[in-house]
Amino acid sequence: MVFYFFKNKKAGIHQRNTMLEEEAMDKVQQKRAPIYEALQEFRKKRVVPFDVPGHKRGRGNPELVELLGEKCVGIDVNSMKPLDNLCHPVSVIREAERLTADAFHAENAFLMVGGTTSAVQSMILSACKRGDKIIMPRNVHKSAINALVLCGAVPVYVNPETDATLGISLGMKIDEVKKAIEENPDAVAILVNNPTYYGICSDIRSIVKLAHAHKMMVLADEAHGTHLYFGKNLPVDAMTAGADMAAVSMHKSGGSLTQSSILLTNKGVNADYVRQIINLTQTTSASYLLLSSLDISRRNLALRGEESFEKVSKMAEYMRGEVNKIGGYYAYGRDLINGGSIYDFDVTKMSIYTLGLGLAGIEVYDLLRDEYDIQIEFGDICNILAYISIGDRAQDVERLVGALADIARHYKKDKTGMLSGEYINPKVICSPQDAFYARKKSVDIESSVGMISGEFVMCYPPGIPILAPGEQITKEIAEYIVYAREKGCSMQGTEDPEVKRLKVLE
Repeated sequence: MVFYFFKNKKAGIHQRNTMLEEEAMDKVQQKRAPIYEALQEFRKKRVVPFDVPGHKRGRGNPELVELLGEKCVGIDVNSMKPLDNLCHPVSVIREAERLTADAFHAENAFLMVGGTTSAVQSMILSACKRGDKIIMPRNVHKSAINALVLCGAVPVYVNPETDATLGISLGMKIDEVKKAIEENPDAVAILVNNPTYYGICSDIRSIVKLAHAHKMMVLADEAHGTHLYFGKNLPVDAMTAGADMAAVSMHKSGGSLTQSSILLTNKGVNADYVRQIINLTQTTSASYLLLSSLDISRRNLALRGEESFEKVSKMAEYMRGEVNKIGGYYAYGRDLINGGSIYDFDVTKMSIYTLGLGLAGIEVYDLLRDEYDIQIEFGDICNILAYISIGDRAQDVERLVGALADIARHYKKDKTGMLSGEYINPKVICSPQDAFYARKKSVDIESSVGMISGEFVMCYPPGIPILAPGEQITKEIAEYIVYAREKGCSMQGTEDPEVKRLKVLE
């Protein structure tokens, strides 16, 4: 027995040592940035360009060089053998994607240069065909519903609960997901926001378990969840939870250039087919500025992400406490967790309720920008969101807190008559694709009640449709659109640039 104990103890030590050695090797590998390294080598060769882009390393556009710098325009190059090709990578891009998959503990990773919009759409198009059902919350980004317009899949909405005070939609409750599955056993996939723009997380582990038991894929929109893969004491990331695919917005909290993103797939997903789907819509002239920024940012997160996001979390929690001391605001966080519709909360999201001051979120947003030279992420009817990430400094946070305190002192007013709520449950009459391509007519919003929308209406950010193609326009929705427009929300989606008229089905 003693011998057996020591034998197993030695085996355990050997196993731990092997794991440590593998982790050390992974760290060494993650120090590489293949695309960036190839571009560096390319610059040294001083190749004479007789290919595109036509600015020829900036010589044909000196103003562009003045704006971006010689080094930047010098690596704005076209695909070529030494630099690989994003549509069919075989060398440095393929290696960068392999390192990205390892860093995000995924089976495969695809570098995306069309933003997370492209990643979300490629994810849905890979899982769904015309007529397929996909279960999803209605508070999805417009890119998800746009994907349904493209492929003809039919949404089955799990209408999320809303917080009546904060005016935000919450996560998907397991009981509601189970009900949707039982009522639609032929659905092929479930889409989950992980987290929402406001930081709300559903129980994605349980959703994955439930979906896989019914042979359905799980797709995660992680546009706001890059940091979940590297930070400690944060909600679980999609790959760890067992989701089949995830669209991850590296340019948001990951530090890469705007418009760069990644698409992750887990075991069991046909990566070659996913590449074909991506190539249906993604450019054949991928920007090496975007690709190299993904390469460098992945390396940075793999080597320093845990430490960086620990600082981000502490900074956000500090600010949350300071804002809540001001009065009138409510910077919400883990205190919202209820184990169901709010299974977890991403503390890096600085979501702040403003109606306690008698000010709509968009009004506080405008004041911060116009009066205090502070640009936050967005303001809606009830809330603002300040995006805290790896590039923020303590003094910047203090400046924002001071500005919010100043606004509370000087601009507070009676909130009587103000609307609350950014989400209204819609009534779906037909599929987004059928409505989008149907014969339509233009009517003013006030006259549209009872009709079927043929286009989107949304505030952007956050880009969650108030109204989508195929949904019935109710009096409540029409009034909300007019109110949001008059409050100064940035409205989009309609053919009418002033958002005073809607295209409806004839």
